[in-house]
Amino acid sequence: MPELPEVETIARQLRELVIGRRIASFESFWHRVTEPVPAAHFAARLSGREITGVGRRGKFVVLELDRGEALIVSLRMTGKLLFREPGAPDDSFVRATIGFSDGTVVRFSDTRKFGRMAIVDRADLAEDNHRGAQGQGPLGAKRPPEDASHARLPLHRVLGIEPLTPRFTTRWLREFLQLRGRSAIKPLLLDQRGIAGVGNIYDIEALWRARIHPLRTAGSLRPDEIARLREALRFVLRKGIRLGGASRRDYVDARGGQGRMQREFQVYDRAGEPCPRCGRAVVRTVVGGRGTFHCPRCQRAPATRTARRRMTR
Repeated sequence: MPELPEVETIARQLRELVIGRRIASFESFWHRVTEPVPAAHFAARLSGREITGVGRRGKFVVLELDRGEALIVSLRMTGKLLFREPGAPDDSFVRATIGFSDGTVVRFSDTRKFGRMAIVDRADLAEDNHRGAQGQGPLGAKRPPEDASHARLPLHRVLGIEPLTPRFTTRWLREFLQLRGRSAIKPLLLDQRGIAGVGNIYDIEALWRARIHPLRTAGSLRPDEIARLREALRFVLRKGIRLGGASRRDYVDARGGQGRMQREFQVYDRAGEPCPRCGRAVVRTVVGGRGTFHCPRCQRAPATRTARRRMTR
C-alpha cells in the first residue's frame, strides 16, 4: 500500500505536471470509484475546473481546485495516478480518467479496485480543523474518537498530525502517547487519526531504528525512547521520499517509474536475515493483524505479567 513517501512522491511530480491545467472531462469505469456520488454528478462538478495546486494529506493525493474545493484520491492497496501525454499507449486496470483541455490525461489505475476519489471542501483537510470534534489533550494531542458518530466521519476529516511538520515535536509525541498509554505502539502508529501517513513498512523500519519492540505499550516508553522514535519516524519517511518510495509490488510514481526505498529496508520483509546492527536473525510476527518484522536482540520484548511477577519477588 502506498504510504506517505510514495504519495508525497506522486504529489510532487503531479505538481510539476498538472497545475494550471483545466479539466475537460472525467470518466469512471468502475462504479465504486466515486461512491456514494454518482460518476455523472462527479464529472459535472469537475468539468471546467482548474487545478490550482497539488499536495498530500496523510495518504491522500490532493488536487486543489478553484473555488475552495479539492479532489482527493486514496490509492489504497494498488492504486496509481499516471500522467500521460496525448496518444500514450493504454494502461492496464484503468478505473477512471481525468482529461485536460490540452489532451493530456491522468489515469487512475487500480488492480484490486479499492481506491476511491472524492471532491471535498479544502478546509476539511486542515491539520487542526477538527480538534473540537475529537477532543484535545495537552498541546493539542488528539484523543481517540469518543463515540460512534466520530468513527463514522470520513477519514479525511479526522486525520491526525503530519509527522514531517514542525508541530510534530518530541513533546507533542510524548503527550499523545500518554493519552493512548495502554495501546501497543506498532498498531497505534498506524492509526491515521493520530499521526497521518505512517503505514506498515515505515512503522516497522522506524521501530527498528528506535530499538523499540512492536508490542511495547505507548505508556511504557521512556523519554529517551520517545525522542528516538520521533527521530526515527522522520528519518525513514524523509529517506523514503528521497528515494522515490518503495516499489515492492504495485507502486509506481506518476510517470510510471519505480522507487528505490525497497533496497534500503533494514528489517522489513527480511525474516531470517541478519539484523544490520547486531547480526541476530530478524523474526516475523503478526501484530494487530499485520505482518511485522523486528530484531529480538535490538528490540527487547516487553515482559509478560508472569515474568514481571517473578522479577518482583
